[in-house]
Amino acid sequence: MSREQQAVARARKAFETGRSKSVEHRIRQLKNLQRLFTEKQSVIAAAVKKDLNKSEVGTQLYETLSLEGELNTAINHLKEWAAPRSVEKNLMTISDTVYIKPEPLGVVLIIGAWNYPWAVTIQPLIGAIAAGNAAVIKPSEVCVHTAKVMEDLLPLYIDKELYPVVTGGVPETQELLRQRFDHIFYTGNSVVGKLIMEAAAKNLTPVTLELGGKSPCYIDKNCDLTIACRRVAWGKYTNCGQTCVAPDYILCEPSIQDRVIEEVKKAIKEFYTDNPKTCPDYGRIINQRHFKRIMNMLEGSTVAAGGDNEESDCYIAPTVLRDVKPEAKVMQEEIFGPLLPILSVSGLDEAIKFINKGEKPLALYCFSSDNKVINRMTDETSSGGFLANDCLVHVSVGALPFGGVGNSGMGCYHGKYGFDQLSHLRSCLIKKLNMEGVNSMRYPPHTPKKLGWARFFILNSVDLGWVGRMALLAVMAVVAAVVLQVRCSIALQQPLKNKEKACSASTSSALIIVQHYLL
Repeated sequence: MSREQQAVARARKAFETGRSKSVEHRIRQLKNLQRLFTEKQSVIAAAVKKDLNKSEVGTQLYETLSLEGELNTAINHLKEWAAPRSVEKNLMTISDTVYIKPEPLGVVLIIGAWNYPWAVTIQPLIGAIAAGNAAVIKPSEVCVHTAKVMEDLLPLYIDKELYPVVTGGVPETQELLRQRFDHIFYTGNSVVGKLIMEAAAKNLTPVTLELGGKSPCYIDKNCDLTIACRRVAWGKYTNCGQTCVAPDYILCEPSIQDRVIEEVKKAIKEFYTDNPKTCPDYGRIINQRHFKRIMNMLEGSTVAAGGDNEESDCYIAPTVLRDVKPEAKVMQEEIFGPLLPILSVSGLDEAIKFINKGEKPLALYCFSSDNKVINRMTDETSSGGFLANDCLVHVSVGALPFGGVGNSGMGCYHGKYGFDQLSHLRSCLIKKLNMEGVNSMRYPPHTPKKLGWARFFILNSVDLGWVGRMALLAVMAVVAAVVLQVRCSIALQQPLKNKEKACSASTSSALIIVQHYLL
């Protein structure tokens, strides 16, 4: 057996012991993860610094802080999330126990990404643990140092049999994808996402794909351009532009383009000084392959600010491009780097048309002081998430689902959404072997009269949260009357000697129903 096969086999064997299903066990594992981020923060930050040149404060702010929040939420609410969930019933099932029971899926494969290596790998893991699953963790091999730290640290804090870490590159990932999983959670690009989906299809394995795309940013001329551009610059150049929800390009009217450029330049200087290369808060491109990919995108575009670069250091300065055409090289794929193209549009109508011509993005940003503009943008476009007058921060709200639509992904997570995404929400209905008279309307011989009663009972729902005891008694009196009428109607079709006995039984059934709800 390969190393990957062994890891999956151990995880499945551990899951089959049933220990991951215990809510107490799940909470212990989540608390152990909390300890990891408290006790090993400096080790984590040192590895991320080597991989992406993030400062220790930046690593906490953009990587581990969100994980601490996610862990707190899961620990505090797990018992509530994992409990059976009552649902609305119709009159036909009013006496039954009807609920949804969240259950673990089994063994989940989590394939992380390199741009926020801890955040996008551990957040799905939190959901998997909270839901009671086993999980095989595959950190991105591109972040070499961080992958090694994960491999070393995670087994010291959480159950190493239930949650093994498998490192390696493409061959190891391909070997993992040949194994059978109960769910695959992938964060990355759409090209690899299609390969993941193809591999999963062989075993009908469900997938969550957190992808990306070109997230548009429309700036209305009627807004505070200083604040708008400051926030756009922060969202774009954080992590050197290597953020899946970073604003990919700006759409604005030609009359404000020069002002937008100047305001973005001011923000760059404020955030990263006159020399971003020496600023500890400005990152680096992950490797030389991506450096060359990004630099090739500059072909045919006019640099309005920045443009400085050094291949040996994987450094590209925060860069603004002006008068960019839709057919430009930089507009053909997600940039995933510190280039900010500005495209001119005549106004909101043209901006909406341009956005809708492309694939549905992971995020869409709109800056305007006019609620009508914001409402039109939300109503007439589609994206994974929408944010007005800021960038990125919607991702920090645990009560919001995070995920894409169409080419930007499928499925969502964060908070309870992550728990539900990695759970099977099992439908349960528990009946008792009595009150059979109520079922007469569904049994043959079928008649229009029975259909009428069935329609009444099935199509009318009842919310026991607001139906009082007396109202419920009234409803059950109707049920009892229906039972009596249906059963006696059937009895009248029987031989004379059985009629009295059948009608008497029907009356008893009706009384039992009423008594059931009075006691």
